[in-house]
Amino acid sequence: MKTEPVFLDTNILLYAASNAAADKNKKKIATEIIQQQPFRISAQVVQEFIANVLRKPKLGLGETHIDALLELSAAQETVATDVALIQGATNRRRRFKISHWDACILEAASRMGCTCVYTEDLNHGQIYGDVRVLNPFIK
Repeated sequence: MKTEPVFLDTNILLYAASNAAADKNKKKIATEIIQQQPFRISAQVVQEFIANVLRKPKLGLGETHIDALLELSAAQETVATDVALIQGATNRRRRFKISHWDACILEAASRMGCTCVYTEDLNHGQIYGDVRVLNPFIK
């Protein structure tokens, strides 16, 4: 178990909250990460979570889950999206040839001092500058 905070991408939070039967195994893994490790998120992650809850009814999530995440994000350090973060993300996007949104996640993690990002959206084990990506669902 890591003692330094890790950065969580939206999919980790969605799996932890999901009520979909297909997500059962990922829910267990995501929940363990959240319960056992200090973590950070960004305003982008919060907004992506809300957008997914609202447009993916198969997750079985609703307004109470949105409220819970808003409460969680208010109770901990959450990085905002500002011009400096976008500029840093633009540099990462160009350097690593990744999507803008993934670059924003990596830049937010770096800004928060997190050297590890849990996500299933980028290459498992790859180091993107000062941040390493781990996909916790790979066995």
